[in-house]
Amino acid sequence: MARWRALGDDLDPQVREFAALMRRRIERSGVSIATLADATGYSRSSWERYLNGRLLPPKYAVVALAEVTGTEPGHLTTMWELTERAWTRAEGRHDTTIQSHLVAEARAALGEFGPAPDLGRPARAPSGRGRRALLFVAGVLAVVLAVVGGTLLLGDRGSSPQRAAGGSSSPSPSSSSPSLQAQGDLPSGVKCGGARCTGQDPEAMGCGGKYARTAAATWVGGTYVEMRYSRTCGAVWARISAAASGDTVTVTDGAATQRTVIGQDTAAYTPMLAVSAPGRAKACATLATGAQGCTPPGT
Repeated sequence: MARWRALGDDLDPQVREFAALMRRRIERSGVSIATLADATGYSRSSWERYLNGRLLPPKYAVVALAEVTGTEPGHLTTMWELTERAWTRAEGRHDTTIQSHLVAEARAALGEFGPAPDLGRPARAPSGRGRRALLFVAGVLAVVLAVVGGTLLLGDRGSSPQRAAGGSSSPSPSSSSPSLQAQGDLPSGVKCGGARCTGQDPEAMGCGGKYARTAAATWVGGTYVEMRYSRTCGAVWARISAAASGDTVTVTDGAATQRTVIGQDTAAYTPMLAVSAPGRAKACATLATGAQGCTPPGT
């Protein structure tokens, strides 16, 4: 069982209740924070902030938590909506928390914490190494600010391929996408394996949650693109967060492709594509602004 840090007395009652609810879901499932981070694509440090009530998780992260812990997402998302309203009302604390989060993320990326400056002494110009470090931190902050800004403006909801604005696929040859699991060998709740998964919804088929991980990821502007891989199902799919209407996300493996166009939701995923391994596949996004980008091959 996880050893939780005591929730702060300064937390809004609704924020406290929601953080406690997420903790209970994790405790009952027996999932570790490291496993949760790996399965959802959100970092361990981010989950620690979510679970301590210091940062409001994106709605899609809450849906992902429900998937991993094997719980029905309806109650969690309803509680998230109530918490989001309470969080928005506390604008001063919210802004401070976001700024602290950004600074912490930048420092973590830098990998070191320097001594606090002596305010009684004149500041020295940074050395060459120091200047490079400052530039690096500035770059990290710029990326995180872009994502946070897009998330706060657009909201965070996830949609299945059927709920997105549109989707299409090109068939995957059975010779290049062998079925990795005999139907009788699949775990309980998993409804397809290998070639039978192509074109299917990964959540409806039980391939997400604890049976999936993020094999590769990248940023395209302020949009986060992941390639999800389920070894159990022998399939990959693309997932996009902080997206906008008209953005397109695809997953490809050779000539085979699955595609989803984003509608009103700001997070969505494609149907699955059967693969023998994730090493040749990649997830790509084309934004309505014209920006494009792809993940590296999966690992």
